[in-house]
Amino acid sequence: MSKFFSSFRSWGSRPGTIGVLIFGLLLGVVFFGSVASFMVYANSEKFCATSCHEMGQLAQEHKGTIHDTNRTGMRATCNDCHVPHGYIPNYLAKFSLWRDYWGHFVTHSIDTKEKFEAKRYELAKKVWVYMKENDSRECRHCHTTAKMDPDKQSAKAKARHERLRTENITCVDCHFGIAHSEPDGPGPQEIQAAAVAK
Repeated sequence: MSKFFSSFRSWGSRPGTIGVLIFGLLLGVVFFGSVASFMVYANSEKFCATSCHEMGQLAQEHKGTIHDTNRTGMRATCNDCHVPHGYIPNYLAKFSLWRDYWGHFVTHSIDTKEKFEAKRYELAKKVWVYMKENDSRECRHCHTTAKMDPDKQSAKAKARHERLRTENITCVDCHFGIAHSEPDGPGPQEIQAAAVAK
């Protein structure tokens, strides 16, 4: 270890070393600043809805739903529901998008409305499974059971929300197909019941 520090001290005493360190630091700041700026832009509704034609159709479906227009004026956009809000999960989610790039640029797997409709259930199921695995983390970023006003809920809603505390269910078990057209096929609870039965 002492050899390492002595060689580092020796390197540091050479002319121009401080300039190299400052240049490296500035380069790092520019790089990470650029990545962070792109991440902010890539999480915007403008980017999500217009970056590829596949998302354009989903953006149209979102219009007029409860997450777009409602009595409170609160609005959820693509990234609010589909992108983790924590820094590390957000970066990991962005790096895992290689499958989407592959489908968009190489296989063109959902580049027409017909192809998308044929895969709608499969795509929805992936989102539901993801949300089940993380206990509807993105939903809970905005909606918290602790802040729900039971006096403003119907008896049926109160009973269902009570199940969140006592059973192994999460938001997406009941609230799915609310921002996009619901596909034909079993919903999240039926998928889980079938998996448990196996």
